[in-house]
Amino acid sequence: MAERDGGESRGRRKRPPRPAQARQQARRLAVQALYQDQLNPAAVHELVAEFRAHHERDDADLEYFAAAVTGVGRSAPELDALFAPLLDRALDELDPVERAILRLGTWELRERLDVPYRVVIDQGITLAQLFGASESHRFVNAVLDALARRLRRAEVSARRSSGGSDSSAG
Repeated sequence: MAERDGGESRGRRKRPPRPAQARQQARRLAVQALYQDQLNPAAVHELVAEFRAHHERDDADLEYFAAAVTGVGRSAPELDALFAPLLDRALDELDPVERAILRLGTWELRERLDVPYRVVIDQGITLAQLFGASESHRFVNAVLDALARRLRRAEVSARRSSGGSDSSAG
């Protein structure tokens, strides 16, 4: 008698990740890649290929990862210019982890309008708590919140006037 699951034990099958979880994992990998690039610069396509090769079996949305790393890598000076006026210190004094998170968040706010701004901020906070210094999450929150008010003015105003919450996990 054949097993219903194609012969594999049910306990061994890995459930596919939910899209939000896959994207969260992609962001984690992107921050790691962007951090690595600051310490040991490489061509963007090499960085993406290296991380994809090492994480191809992870539950990450590797397409999102590649888009994020490529987008940030190709426009880092422009992204820095968007958030630099909001900093309480010089750009070159930023911790590389904070810089990587802020670049990723700025890229998402500017380029990924399909991701609600609150999701971008929440993910930035989570990444700062995971990888940053003890108070990095507060700093990242303040910068991304101020930046969202500039880059996503209509979305922020609409949400605040309706008092609604974001239902998408982006």
